[in-house]
Amino acid sequence: MSACMRFTRRVWKSFVENQGHDHRCFPNLKILNAKPGLLEASVKIEPYNLNRVGTAHGGYILSLTDTLGSLAVATKGQYMTGVSVDVGTSFVKPAGRVGEELTAKAIVTGIGKSLAYTRVDFFNAQGQLAAYGFHTKYIGKSSGHKHDVKFSEDGETVIEGEDLPEDVVP
Repeated sequence: MSACMRFTRRVWKSFVENQGHDHRCFPNLKILNAKPGLLEASVKIEPYNLNRVGTAHGGYILSLTDTLGSLAVATKGQYMTGVSVDVGTSFVKPAGRVGEELTAKAIVTGIGKSLAYTRVDFFNAQGQLAAYGFHTKYIGKSSGHKHDVKFSEDGETVIEGEDLPEDVVP
């Protein structure tokens, strides 16, 4: 497993262990792939994720845009992923029904000293683009955290900072 994948899963584990929103809303989130600037994930749609017409609720997908945008920032080696400045989602097709997997690809489209920009594309079980979102994060005060790392270009190794096992949350 690459260093970027281990690190990103460790950041996700810290989200879950916080026992907040992410823990309650996305207990079955799976990180499938993580490379610097790229995150791929999936979630199984549960009954509590539905709108009244029986498909994944737009608020659920918007919230995933927030969380997955944050995890995309983590793929750049940032342990603390900042706070939201702007977030939005556009809906193209139904995202799915109970039991179906919703997959997502989140990318960092830009990152500077104070702001990070991400885009998240969501695909339904048929592989169709169901929604896409954007997430702007203020990272000015979270950059430089003691657990931040710098990855090799391919994300295979940590070249600055400490490479810990994924199950260790500092």
